Amino acid sequence: MENIDRTGFGPTTTADEVLAGIDLHGRLVLVTGASSGIGAETARALAARGAHVVMALRNMQKGEEVAAEIRKSTGNEAVELLQLELGSLAAVRSAAAEFLSRHDRLDLLINNAGVMACPFGHTADGHEMQFGTNHLGHFLFTGLLLPALLRSGSARVVNLSSRGHRFSPVQFDDIGFEQRGYDKWLAYGQAKTANILHAVELDRRFAAQGLRAFAVHPGAIITELGRHMSEQDIEQVMARIQDTDTLIKSIPMGAATSCYAATAPELDGLGGRYLADCQLAEINDDPASAQGLASYAVDPGNAARLWELSEELCGTGFGAAAAG
Repeated sequence: MENIDRTGFGPTTTADEVLAGIDLHGRLVLVTGASSGIGAETARALAARGAHVVMALRNMQKGEEVAAEIRKSTGNEAVELLQLELGSLAAVRSAAAEFLSRHDRLDLLINNAGVMACPFGHTADGHEMQFGTNHLGHFLFTGLLLPALLRSGSARVVNLSSRGHRFSPVQFDDIGFEQRGYDKWLAYGQAKTANILHAVELDRRFAAQGLRAFAVHPGAIITELGRHMSEQDIEQVMARIQDTDTLIKSIPMGAATSCYAATAPELDGLGGRYLADCQLAEINDDPASAQGLASYAVDPGNAARLWELSEELCGTGFGAAAAG
């Protein structure tokens, strides 16, 4: 790797800056939700460093347009599409089977796709939409791809979480809002907490086999993720951003922490951690603060409980014998 100063990464660092000097030729990468926003930018930045990139997405036509632009801008023809609908466990199984029919190894999996603050609804399998899509879909997809990830010998999984995880822990007694009124922000927070807990337990179970997992907060970015937000929602969010002096990131800045967690050599030997602004985040349980990591999101008991529940909800187990 080129002699590049990697000590100054922060909120305004871009994906290209994080990846400068890193050679990804020969590495196979899969990015979910890669048809727009930070998913598309993550795919582009990784392809620019030579990675073979699989873009997993719902809209194949839109995806092909983005893939064509990535091929053109990077000169890397190794960019392919995989249809993935996270709101249907059957569709997730189909997508995983399709990937495994094409490839026997996977080096980097970036679980980027998601929904935010959507109206109350259910996935095809009857799970609350945000928990079912953001967590269960990715949990099953990751689990089904474990053979390919473990075959890499040095794979990383990156789950896109959010500072919004501080809105709510996983409410194990009422995950589906069947006993309480639905609150779209509590549901979002619960799902984003689940993304972190998934990374914690995934890393615990499979680190000894060379698979490490991280969760990241990309930052405040204006993307299609906010498509369900009302004008009032947007006003409230903007007011909160102004009150906390939060930086509104560009999309290249928003993709940086994902790319950092996936590739940074300084993270070798680490896992089960949460990052923000291209840095490892520390626990901060001050209820008056919007910054840092809530301890419930990395609690090993919560992580193990969520894993077992998720296996039950997905109807598939992923090998307790591999636990370290």
